[in-house]
Amino acid sequence: MALTGSLTFAELGSRYPGAGGVYTYLREGYGDLIAFLYGWVNLTVITSGAIAALVLACVRYLDYIIPLGENGKPVVATGLLIILTWINIRGVRSGAGVASFLTVLKIGGILMIIAVGCWFARQDHHHLQNPSDQWEWSGLGLALVGVFWSYGGWHHASYLAGETIDPRRTVPRAMIAGAIVVTTVYVLTNWAYLQVMSPTEMAKSSAVASDAIGQVVAQGGILIALLIMLSTLGTASIYTLSPPRLYFAMSADKSFFTQLARIHPRYHTPHLAILLQSGWAIILLWFWTTFENLITYVVFMDIVCMVLAALAIFRFRHRDNAPSTLFNVPMYPYIPVMYIGLSLWFLATVLWSQPQHAWAGLVICAVGVPVFYLFRWQSRQQME
Repeated sequence: MALTGSLTFAELGSRYPGAGGVYTYLREGYGDLIAFLYGWVNLTVITSGAIAALVLACVRYLDYIIPLGENGKPVVATGLLIILTWINIRGVRSGAGVASFLTVLKIGGILMIIAVGCWFARQDHHHLQNPSDQWEWSGLGLALVGVFWSYGGWHHASYLAGETIDPRRTVPRAMIAGAIVVTTVYVLTNWAYLQVMSPTEMAKSSAVASDAIGQVVAQGGILIALLIMLSTLGTASIYTLSPPRLYFAMSADKSFFTQLARIHPRYHTPHLAILLQSGWAIILLWFWTTFENLITYVVFMDIVCMVLAALAIFRFRHRDNAPSTLFNVPMYPYIPVMYIGLSLWFLATVLWSQPQHAWAGLVICAVGVPVFYLFRWQSRQQME
């Protein structure tokens, strides 16, 4: 799905290389209302929810080292989110530097987990593996929530398709290589867990990486917990910095809070956008309370938006005259149809199995409709 989706979005990015990404694709394909709803959902569900989930994941591994209790986790998570917000408001350079450093630590932690799995596999401990014989399609669909969460973000690369030298060759190579690398790392990491823990033990664990390494290396679980804590904070910092590009595009269309594009006079950062997003993330953190609830809420609406954007490719192909330098998705229309079909199956599974998460996102999306017309009315009043 990551490969078929990224190739589809590579063509979208090649057609509309400017700022805004998915927002621009939806605006060009469906008009201002759908584009606004994407920005609205991005603020109220996707980005804010992702930040809250990442901070909760950090606290989950902190709890492995220092027991916090169920009541203490959201309190500590709120404090960490406030600190991240302060760092990113003070400067993009400092926030980006922190994020880059923590990303390196994340890669180191993943490689350590894989190395331990390889060493343990040589000890012939395969008796630990005890897969269940109970298997259902709905279970596979819900399991994909965590997979999509891990694989998410590939569409950001499509934003550069229009700025790439020789996109017909470069873009598919980059997309294929990226999908192969992420898939390899993801599968090897989970394989490493299964060399040390049974599926039942993994299901019961709230900190799988630390529990797995802790069974093999003395104090290894604490080290992995520290690395994961730092890496999740780094990713949360990136999410805190990422939305201004979208808000700038929406503000230019006069269809969103124009104040969100305002720059801090001293730190030169979109401080109001960061504050609003972090404040809403804190509300989501206390409402959903768990990492699993938050990522289901986030991933469902994220895939809804991705499907709408992917469907727009058929409209663009039929309506627009493409330039010769445009990247065209290979095996059209089968690649986009495959991505859209798999995504719709996933959405139907979540809607059936976890309706409270799905409907929460859909209701918030619907609330954006009157908000859009309010902004439009205010814009007309100002012009008069």
